[in-house]
Amino acid sequence: MTDRYSRQQLFKQIGSKGQEKIGNKHVLIVGVGALGSAGAEAFVRAGIGKLTIIDRDYVEWSNLQRQQLYNENDAEGQIPKAIAAGKHLKQINSEVEIKALVMDATPNNLENLLSDVDVLIDGTDNFDIRFILNDLSHKYNIPWIYGSCVGSYGATYTVIPGRTPCLHCILKKVPIGGATCDTSGIISSAVQIVSAYQIAEALKILVDDFATLRKTFLTFDVWSNQHYTIKLEKIKKESCPTCGTVRTYPYLSYENQTKTEVLCGRNTVQIRPARNIEYSFDHIEKQLKAHGKVTRNPYLVSCQLQNYRLVIFRDGRVFIHGTNNIQFAKSLYYRLLG
Repeated sequence: MTDRYSRQQLFKQIGSKGQEKIGNKHVLIVGVGALGSAGAEAFVRAGIGKLTIIDRDYVEWSNLQRQQLYNENDAEGQIPKAIAAGKHLKQINSEVEIKALVMDATPNNLENLLSDVDVLIDGTDNFDIRFILNDLSHKYNIPWIYGSCVGSYGATYTVIPGRTPCLHCILKKVPIGGATCDTSGIISSAVQIVSAYQIAEALKILVDDFATLRKTFLTFDVWSNQHYTIKLEKIKKESCPTCGTVRTYPYLSYENQTKTEVLCGRNTVQIRPARNIEYSFDHIEKQLKAHGKVTRNPYLVSCQLQNYRLVIFRDGRVFIHGTNNIQFAKSLYYRLLG
């Protein structure tokens, strides 16, 4: 076991001192799907001291194409991703302290886990949770690393509280109706590139090499051979409610969170975004056609899936007919609507 990290220590920017630091640090990964499982495996192999992983979903057959921690037995048994990931990670490195949690990533759930966390890694599939991570990062002064990928496209950005613009500065509001892996597909190479950048940035933070952190928002399309970096220093806003001079951390408050409720006697879950946002029905119709029969009128778009039906209203509300399970409804919502 003494030579386990020898090749990593030979990398002079880490060395034996950096390896010792890594072994005393704690990384929290929110979401152990494609990005999260790739990151989790890399941190465990690198000898992180403690790893906390959070995920609300279970392993499905469609995950196996790109989510590298899981196997056919996990999909056959519909094992929760956090549990399956924790088991496989322990087999990779039994020295690492691993905390695997099957739960939704809400402000309250996450806030209770942050006391000794050194880096937050974004492995999520939606901007609701990313904006919560962004607020928590600044409230508790913890760096976090954004990552997303769909199709052959990927993007990543490193947020350092007090130094860089935050996600709220960049996007201003939660995007609605974006492409997802379930609507546009994904290739595993896009996942691996984003994850590689996230891991490299995290390792710099873990060994206290902040000077070499990338200061740009990185995007690429691995299929069309495009690669862009965007400088963001000048967009940091003093008026930002997350990282500005007067901080209110808006996405930690209840009124700015997506609401869900079971409609009495209807076997239906209603999902309501924090703000009334008008969907582009043309875009939604095109996005959902691959998944079921789509009909629309001036007031709503309806998509009939095999066992469920989605109804999307102009004000952003969504009915998911055919279930009373809020967690399943939220999962379906994020998969199909972003």
